[in-house]
This record gives sequence, structure tokens and C-alpha cells, in this order.
Amino acid sequence: MKDGVVRCTYHEDSRSGTPGADKYKVKGNIHWVSARHAHAAPVRLYDRLFTQAQPEFPQDLNADSLRTITGQLEPALAAAKPGESFQFERHGYFTVDRGGFNRTVTLRDSRKK
Repeated sequence: MKDGVVRCTYHEDSRSGTPGADKYKVKGNIHWVSARHAHAAPVRLYDRLFTQAQPEFPQDLNADSLRTITGQLEPALAAAKPGESFQFERHGYFTVDRGGFNRTVTLRDSRKK
């Protein structure tokens, strides 16, 4: 992305499972949700409760252990029922309750290496 512009090429014959699709070396995938059709919902992003492996109280409590955002989700998730689980691409696994979506497991961040 440069100057807020995404440049890409769509190869119709590159869809996973299509014969010959493996001839392309994919550098990245784009996953998007239509703003007009998205389902806005609360998403709770949990992180470690403590900043140290052997915490001292209360100074080692992680002030950022919970962040709540409003996610723009696939429209089908509007019908999600409490207890159901989903993977949000590049973010982790989430479980639904009456108040929204809760991250239960993060994905390994390969960028931190």
C-alpha cells in the first residue's frame, strides 16, 4: 500500500483448489468485509493479566489486559449464538456470549521475530 492506495491483481484461476492454482506464488491475501453489510459488534481483546512471570501485586497488573473495540464483522456473525467459536483471520479464536465476541486464543505473531 502506498499513499493509501492498494494495488493488486486478481487472477481468477488462482482460487484455492482450482487446477493450476499452485503456479502462483502468493505474497499476501486480502480479507475484507463490506462496510455497508458488516455486522458491528463488541469485540473483547484479552491479553496477559500480569506484566511479569512472577508478579508482585498490584504493580505488575497489566493495565492493557482487556481492550474492547467495535469490530466490523461478516454479516453472518449477526446470527452467532452464545458458546459458538470462530477464528478471526490474523487475530485469533473468539467465543460468543450475549455481550459480543471474546478472544480466547491469540495467533502466533510471526512479525515479532
